[in-house]
Formats: sequence, structure tokens, C-alpha cells
Amino acid sequence: MTQHDDPLGALLAARPEDSGPTSDSESQDLVKLVVFALGEQRFALPGARIGEILPLVPIHPVPGCPPALEGVISVRGEITSVLCLATLLGRPAPTPVTRGAILLASAREITSGLRVERVVDVVDIAGHDILEPPPTLPSMLARVTTGVFTAKAHTVALLDLERLFIDFMKESA
Repeated sequence: MTQHDDPLGALLAARPEDSGPTSDSESQDLVKLVVFALGEQRFALPGARIGEILPLVPIHPVPGCPPALEGVISVRGEITSVLCLATLLGRPAPTPVTRGAILLASAREITSGLRVERVVDVVDIAGHDILEPPPTLPSMLARVTTGVFTAKAHTVALLDLERLFIDFMKESA
């Protein structure tokens, strides 16, 4: 398997080694997050909710579906839906790209791929470093943001995957 076939492995291999937490209480307070980009903005989802980071593969459209549902892909023979995360967040849909990634995410007995423009990193963040979302967030983003933190000099919005899926199901009904 090459680095192109395993984007998560490539990200982890490229990370500089650090000394890690200094105490057991710090290591228990760490939250693993998958950080990704949509345009210039950075977002994150809990790593525990991401089963895989897949390279962007052809997505097969399904007629009559809501705009956020881009289509389906085959993941080891299983048909999996792919949602456009930008559309779910009320942002303009990105133009078709040849690069990107699909986060295979699960919450509330729902598993779906989420198309993102690029995966930036997988980080461990101390729980106390995740701050309340600012009141200035646009309403759609405020509904699904559980916190914000800083990673590599970028502000990152931590998203609530369950809320994203619930909102999508309500809009699709």
C-alpha cells in the first residue's frame, strides 16, 4: 500500500515526534480529532466517529436525492452514501475536484461518507483547550459546532456529527 492509498498513514508518518503528555491525567483528557479543510476554513470531527479516511473515488450520483447527498461509493463491496459536508454546513458546494478525501463517519446508527477538500491532520487536543463556540458564527454553523480550538495557528471548528446527520435526515424527509 502506498502513501496515496493510505492518506491517514501518510499524515501520521509525516507528523513530528513529540514527547507526548507528561502525566496520566493529561493523557486521559486528550481528544483525538480529524482536522480537515473546506476552502480556507478548518473543521474537525471526533476521531472516534471516523472509521476510515478514504481517497476521493468516483461518486455515483443517485437521481432525485437531496443536494447534500452527492451519491454512493463502494467500500469493499458495501454501498455507502456520500454527503457533501460543505452543503451540509450551508456553504457553497465545492467545484468537482480530482483531489480530496472521504471521511467514513458513523453516528446514531448512521454511517456515511463525508466529502472534504483535504484532510489536514489527526491531532490530540486537551479537552480544556476546546473553547465554547463564539456567538458570531453563522446560524447554520453555530447549530453544529460544539467548540473551537487552535491547531498550527489556525482556528478550527469542532463539529457535532450527530447533529449534522439529524439535520440532514430532517431536511431529506
